[in-house]
Amino acid sequence: MNLTVAFVVGCFAGLHAATWGTFKDAPYENFSLRTYLRSPVLSACIAVAVVAVGDFPSTDAAGIAVLFGLTYAIERGLVELYKTFLRDEDQEKYSIPMQLSVRGALVTRRRTRLLAAAAYVVAVVAIVLAIDAVGNGSEGIVVVLVVGSLGGWISAFGGAWKDAPVEGFQPFKFVRSPLVALAYALLLASFTTVAVYAAIGALGYTVATLETYKTFFKPNVPRGKFAGKEVRYPEWLEKRYRFVPLYVAIWIGIVVVSVVALVQPHHGLI
Repeated sequence: MNLTVAFVVGCFAGLHAATWGTFKDAPYENFSLRTYLRSPVLSACIAVAVVAVGDFPSTDAAGIAVLFGLTYAIERGLVELYKTFLRDEDQEKYSIPMQLSVRGALVTRRRTRLLAAAAYVVAVVAIVLAIDAVGNGSEGIVVVLVVGSLGGWISAFGGAWKDAPVEGFQPFKFVRSPLVALAYALLLASFTTVAVYAAIGALGYTVATLETYKTFFKPNVPRGKFAGKEVRYPEWLEKRYRFVPLYVAIWIGIVVVSVVALVQPHHGLI
């Protein structure tokens, strides 16, 4: 795939993530252009790196659809890794700690957090290698069903670890990500023969879909991390809607790309 195309795809993936983040957080934290541009810049670099070292042989709709989801998942993973294990930030503004916590209690020792970060990275890498081992050289619906929801389980366990001590364990919420990820994996498995791309890309689309639902279909419901907290910048309750057209345009673009990919000749795991 052309690196310029990869750069553009990465920018749009990052703008998508940055926009729902701004929409939900700006009334509580204010808007920061630096924070908003973080995801597009990081995603553009990720997309270019993935295409440079990965197996994206052509710049077609199928490749773009897969790259968008894959970039989205990697960017979200790196950002959450930084926020959870590496960043030092005042947690008083949150109802649910965003840094590493155990049963709702913050882990303050930096060495412990770094060790936990290393263990988390090793676990994720092991899952990715397992997906690659299962899917390498294999095709068919069974392979997709086996590996398709694994990325969703990473999200489910991470979310439960962070949210359950404060909100309580919610069974439907726990299985929601794996189920949605499986649906997206079935789609992406039509576009790529690389199981890891289908599984991790499906996780990216899962995050994008669930955050869209939680952010824009329930705009007046405070997000869990700000539940019960004061809206410190009420002007952003209205100003944030200026970002919605861009967000909708990106969704329309990726849906059109996916439809074109399905219509065009394509080959994948299924």
